[in-house]
Amino acid sequence: MSEIALPNGVTISGAILDRYEEILSPTTLAFLADLHREFEPARRIALEIRENRQAEINEGAAIDFLEETADIREGDWQVAAPAPGLEDRRCEITGPTDRRMTINALNSGARVWMADFEDSNTPTWENLVGGQLNLKDAIDRTIEFTSADGRNYTLNENLATIVLRPRGWHLIERHLQIDGEPISGSLFDFACYLTTCIDPSRLNAQRPYYYLPKTESHLEAHLWNDIFNFAEDRFELDRGTIRATVLIETILAAFEMDEILYELREHSAGLNAGRWDYLFSLIKKFAYKGGSYVLPDRNSVTMTAPFMRAYTELLVKTCHRRGAHAIGGMAAFIPSRRDVAVNEIALTRVREDKTREATAGFDGSWVAHPDLVPVCTEVFDSVLHDSANQIRRQREDVTVRAIDLLNLSLPDAQITEAGLRNNVSVGLQYLAAWLRGSGAVAIFNLMEDVATAEISRSQVWQWLHFDIALENDQIVTEELIETIIAEETDKIRAVQGELFDVASFEQATDLFRGLVLTPEFAPFLTLSAYDQIS
Repeated sequence: MSEIALPNGVTISGAILDRYEEILSPTTLAFLADLHREFEPARRIALEIRENRQAEINEGAAIDFLEETADIREGDWQVAAPAPGLEDRRCEITGPTDRRMTINALNSGARVWMADFEDSNTPTWENLVGGQLNLKDAIDRTIEFTSADGRNYTLNENLATIVLRPRGWHLIERHLQIDGEPISGSLFDFACYLTTCIDPSRLNAQRPYYYLPKTESHLEAHLWNDIFNFAEDRFELDRGTIRATVLIETILAAFEMDEILYELREHSAGLNAGRWDYLFSLIKKFAYKGGSYVLPDRNSVTMTAPFMRAYTELLVKTCHRRGAHAIGGMAAFIPSRRDVAVNEIALTRVREDKTREATAGFDGSWVAHPDLVPVCTEVFDSVLHDSANQIRRQREDVTVRAIDLLNLSLPDAQITEAGLRNNVSVGLQYLAAWLRGSGAVAIFNLMEDVATAEISRSQVWQWLHFDIALENDQIVTEELIETIIAEETDKIRAVQGELFDVASFEQATDLFRGLVLTPEFAPFLTLSAYDQIS
């Protein structure tokens, strides 16, 4: 076991395994301590502002574009020019930082790999520090992996640019304490990667680039910008060395896209449009409202729904007006190398999805599997040609009002028993895998992460809370949900056979019940689930 020298006030309760000192170095730990002492009060204020805003919405407060920042929206300003390695982002692959995924993602042919410590990662201590070690080895080009069947994985010559997604502001890292307090998960993930990247031998290989999740306001972007400035000053980096793409995956952030870009303008790498987290945010923010705020089956709420189209087109227009990249959402389909029919369906849907994004003006998009990289790349090639992006397309034809973002009515969509069963089954399967340490899970030919579990459990909660009648006239009740939980669990057990883990499914079922049957809407499932992992 390695030994780690701890600065004053720093304690580590997680196991110190082989090579952990390479990530938890004296430089990193001292930096983490200073980050916590400098920014933990501001983080808590940001979370308090979130809670207060939610309380106001619960009491009927309207959501609208901010009057006090109108001058920013109307002003003539630009973000910094694209940083090295981020000029061309036509295809990005996402996934956790286990050793095989790290190699496959970097070799995939995608321009960017979003190395994920958030939604597709179970935040065990081993996953977090081990994942940082995998990134270090990848940057050093020493990473290798041999699978159980003897296949050896090594890096190719040309690699994707790494962009790390840290955990959101609401999550802590309890295994590392500063002055007796757990550090922010965001700051832990950010700092460990930064100190790896800025080693003089590595800075030109991979730079400190980030995807910022769960942002709800420009004030939170301002906090990140202060952190970036602090880090650049601390390590004598040029201003703008650190870059960040912000995921616009909450309804409140959709009303502050200009302001978010403005706060990060020296460090900005653009904005990204998600789907499940955005829909989850809509349910969460309007949790206690009924009527049109009750969404139908999640699979029927596509990116072509009027309110989703308004959100994505506003994102493209806002980004391009400011000289920033607009990155599209996830293609979660998993191609099948055995089932031709499944594969054909997956590739057709991905092509349709990416064609829609490229036509709308996005500069690139996400995929979850290496086999989808050629499809995504081909679609964007056909639009970009020799250009690196579509920022020249200003989308002056787009006008989006508050009502366009908030009118969730979908008259032809239904809430069905099949949709309820799918939410229950996916929620249970995902949570069971997450609790076992796997945050990226293949379910029904889709690669799912926490965002899927969040929208699944939130829809079940919403339909129960408002006594929704399904298409077959059944009312969603606790009894119906309990029946479906039991029946879907039996189906999962039959499919998984000897692989069915009774303990993790019992744990997942208890967690799922606690999330959907409670009268109060839980803001994040990971807050409850984190206490159940090591």
